[in-house]
Amino acid sequence: MEPLLVVLLGPTGSGKTALSLTLARGHSGEIVSCDSVAVYRDMEVGTAKPSHAERHEIPHHVIDVLPPALFMTARFMTAGDYARLARKALAGIAARRHLPIVTGGTGLYLRALLDGLFAGPQRSEEIRARLRRSAERHGTTWLHRLLRRLDPTSAERIHANDQPKLIRAIEVCLAARQPLTDAWKSGRDPLTGYRILRIGLDPPRPQLYARIEARADEMFAAGLIDETRGLIEKYGDAPRAFDSLGYRQARAVLRGETTEADGIAATRQAHRNYAKRQLTWFRREPEVHWLRGFGDDPSIASQALALVQENL
Repeated sequence: MEPLLVVLLGPTGSGKTALSLTLARGHSGEIVSCDSVAVYRDMEVGTAKPSHAERHEIPHHVIDVLPPALFMTARFMTAGDYARLARKALAGIAARRHLPIVTGGTGLYLRALLDGLFAGPQRSEEIRARLRRSAERHGTTWLHRLLRRLDPTSAERIHANDQPKLIRAIEVCLAARQPLTDAWKSGRDPLTGYRILRIGLDPPRPQLYARIEARADEMFAAGLIDETRGLIEKYGDAPRAFDSLGYRQARAVLRGETTEADGIAATRQAHRNYAKRQLTWFRREPEVHWLRGFGDDPSIASQALALVQENL
């Protein structure tokens, strides 16, 4: 029988990390992170990574694998890069006869891991440079408006401020002469050799948003501004490093563009918006066992443990 692969999905603040640790302790598991920022070292406060003690207790994979210097250039980790690393980690876990648990909130990374990526056209620095110049000239929403004309479906799932994904989607449309959505339908390499159990966390919205706002407050209280200052001093002040939530707002505080209080408020709202987008994305995942609560709730943990036990 093929080994079981558990996938924990859900919005930020829903308790995925806590539940992944519970499942790993109960079933000799190892955890594969599915987070597009947790892959970078030195970025701790703003990423809500598992603690060092938790990572010491339970083996974690695809965390702290790259220096932030790459995050500040065009040479960032792509979804394809992540899928290759994660699949290698899964193979090692299965060979040790441990339970692989994928957890995290980056939907594109999860899709690349489970469904594979299409063999899209090569990167064109000429097209990308033209798109960046046009975005600077016409404003931040210009790329999203262009993508909406070329590929409305992709425009629905890519945020208007996510310039790297917008540029890639437009690049594919122009180079492949077809929408990114159509290109996705052919040539993918889905993950095989596992029985996949998807468990989703869907807490009540008011409580979820309260946790999200508390987490934003805690990040600033824990030294997010100081960590961001240290990253700038060590790696430079390239804007790409600060596309992720929290760091973007802390950088604005350091540059005097906003007050700390307004930076915290902006971080709260940005995380709430992100949670909404995550839920919209994850609703498209097939055969998800949705649990209506937080991952650190004992009753939810019991339900998840029972689901895993039923499928082992």
